[in-house]
Amino acid sequence: MSDKNNFNQNNFIPAENIKQLISDIKEKKELKELSADFVREHLFQILNAQPKLTQELISNFNPRSSAYKTILKNVRAKLRRVYGLFRVEKENKDRKNLFKELLISPQPKWNRLIINILETHSSTKERLPFYKQLYPKIFKISGKPKTIIDLGAGINPFSLSYLNLNELNYYAYDLSEEEVEMLNKFFGLIHTQNKEINAQAAILDLMNFVKLKELIKADVCFLFKMTDVLDRGQGHKTSEIIISNIPASYVVVSFPTLTMSGKKMNHPRRKWIELMSQRLGYDYKILEFSNEIFYILKK
Repeated sequence: MSDKNNFNQNNFIPAENIKQLISDIKEKKELKELSADFVREHLFQILNAQPKLTQELISNFNPRSSAYKTILKNVRAKLRRVYGLFRVEKENKDRKNLFKELLISPQPKWNRLIINILETHSSTKERLPFYKQLYPKIFKISGKPKTIIDLGAGINPFSLSYLNLNELNYYAYDLSEEEVEMLNKFFGLIHTQNKEINAQAAILDLMNFVKLKELIKADVCFLFKMTDVLDRGQGHKTSEIIISNIPASYVVVSFPTLTMSGKKMNHPRRKWIELMSQRLGYDYKILEFSNEIFYILKK
């Protein structure tokens, strides 16, 4: 790592000060699990976008100064918007306790504990009634995959058994260091029971298009309920760039079909992804369940 982080040609903030900024940003409990690299990237974006505050910080690096506090406030707000950090603390605590129990439990108890873990997040809980139908229907379209990548995975990889595949290379990517660590322990557990299931999890910011393109080539990619987070209400260009850069033969993109109040959407289909597919020459098929719609894109 360089000792200096340049924001223009003449000024810099020393690396030790950047490290302190990142540490202070992550003091908020809802931000603790984010990787330092992800926080650093968004910190730099704020510093570049607010040169006056940055100059104040360079001239007087003081954690008690208004410039310092404003930078922290702005970066935290940006991280919450980008990552959608509104996770329920009790659910996270329950998940940790369930996972600890899973690690020490005999295999006959795994299935119930895994279901309980999937119930700790709204998206995976909502899929539990149809996980067993979802994956076979996807693979009927894509063919049985040997390699899957799961982007913005969260705890979806705990549904691994529903894939019903005896041989598989599975790569899960997320921003949460805590969840990545948990997934890798879970994958190790699965591998002890089936040596043909090779899975690993890693940190990845989907906005880093270069790293995205460098991922291992996959048969199928899961991109479940991620495009709204990626686009941030500013059109769909970001999602289009990400989808086009994903190195997979099939990309499965999903969207909720219920409103925030739990009512069925009048128009659950996403016209923009259908038009995008036509423009880019992708074939697509649609799977619709009670609360989620899946577009299977053939690139």
